[in-house]
Amino acid sequence: MVSIFTLFAFILFIIILTKWFYTSSPKTKVLPPSPPKLPIIGNFHQLGSNPHRSLQSLAQKYGPLMLLHFGTKPVLVVSSADVAKEIMKIHDLIFSSRPKLSIPDRLMFKSKDVAISPYGEYWRHVRSICVLHLLNNKRVQSFRHVREEETSQMIEKIRQKCFNFSPINMTDLFSTLTNDIICRIALGKKYGHGKEGKKIKGILREFIELLGVYSIADYIPSLSWINHFNGLNRKVERVASEIDELMEGIIEEHSKRQNTTSIEEHRTDFVDILLDIQRNSSSGFAFERDTLKALILDMFAAGTDTTHSIMEWATTELLRHPKVMEKLQNEVRKVGQGKSEIDENDIEKMQYLKAVIKETLRLRFPVRLLVPRESVQDIKIQGYDVSAGTQVIINGWAIARDPNIWENPEEFEPERFLNCDIDFKGMNFEFIPFGAGRRGCPGMSFGVVVNELVLAKLMHKFNFALPEGEEENSSDVAESTGITVHRKYPLFVVATPYSG
Repeated sequence: MVSIFTLFAFILFIIILTKWFYTSSPKTKVLPPSPPKLPIIGNFHQLGSNPHRSLQSLAQKYGPLMLLHFGTKPVLVVSSADVAKEIMKIHDLIFSSRPKLSIPDRLMFKSKDVAISPYGEYWRHVRSICVLHLLNNKRVQSFRHVREEETSQMIEKIRQKCFNFSPINMTDLFSTLTNDIICRIALGKKYGHGKEGKKIKGILREFIELLGVYSIADYIPSLSWINHFNGLNRKVERVASEIDELMEGIIEEHSKRQNTTSIEEHRTDFVDILLDIQRNSSSGFAFERDTLKALILDMFAAGTDTTHSIMEWATTELLRHPKVMEKLQNEVRKVGQGKSEIDENDIEKMQYLKAVIKETLRLRFPVRLLVPRESVQDIKIQGYDVSAGTQVIINGWAIARDPNIWENPEEFEPERFLNCDIDFKGMNFEFIPFGAGRRGCPGMSFGVVVNELVLAKLMHKFNFALPEGEEENSSDVAESTGITVHRKYPLFVVATPYSG
């Protein structure tokens, strides 16, 4: 009897133990497809010098939702519109934070800016400041006179250079133009000329290049010594120091002007507004000096770089496609017939111009890999498990060239956007050059209106050709490195005034 009771108790114990084991053990996670990885470094070596292209190639083999490992850090790579929609719309809140990466963190004053600061109360506060005081539609329209003055000055520069019959460096002109517009609006004066201008352009160029670097120290701390050996740490420290000095000079100049200028004479720009907010802050928000510098840098660098990148690529593609340029010139010149200058009121009548800008944004995606996101909790995406703390890279460039979405995706065809509802405002996930959701670019409207005006004025006033010896279809389209991708080499053109 005792033996039967003991056997029954033992069987009952085994059943309870088995049930406890299977209910308390973690379920096996279903992870997204992954390419094979190496010990220690994982898939880090597969990024290559052009990560957007390398990740596109991997996605073609492993799928539009792919899990890589940089060291031990899980990195989710998104290469389709459907998955991008899940990340940036359906589960936007879960994926609205940013990973802390050492190079951007050092360059952006410990991530105090809008673009890379983690999601939370601080980010919401600084974003509202930027949108309210600089980037809302009403403010963008209020700067119209600045855009029109500066673009007219650029047209005059080109006209003067025409008489020399020598190639014109459009890359330099576009860079100077956007720098002048942003500086006048955000900083109150131009900073882009002479030795000072050359120095600032050099700093910004290195700044953009460094933001596009994936530092091995962020993913494999044991290999951080490599950044000492290859000089990366030294370069980051130097550029960060130069940026800090530049921002300090701008702030001090504005502070002195506010202290010595009467209210009647006082000009108010974005820096003045930030200084006023800092002085009068009573909401408990710690508006530190580094916050001030980071927000100025956001407006100064981001606004300048992406805007002139689009101008540069649009002009490049028009030169490579003379029939497209002729069609655009015909539209612009018809709208501007009898007018000495195209203005922003004319732009709304130019549907082909808008299609050219959209097609440039699609084919020459300015920020190829959108700024990385990070998940804040465990979640399922497309049936796969994604852990909290996973870094997310959205390959917007690959999505914009997806043959399942776009016909002839590698070709420059503005006609695809005529009589088409697809736009870049963050609602069509097959076309997200400015991102989408909470972390979408707040300066989108500001940049696009400048590009439209510049291109319209160029097409209204000039005929363009490549310098002698260069053919349209072979025009150099090699890419630079950096978070924003420019032409690797400057764009030179021969311009002839249009006399029609």
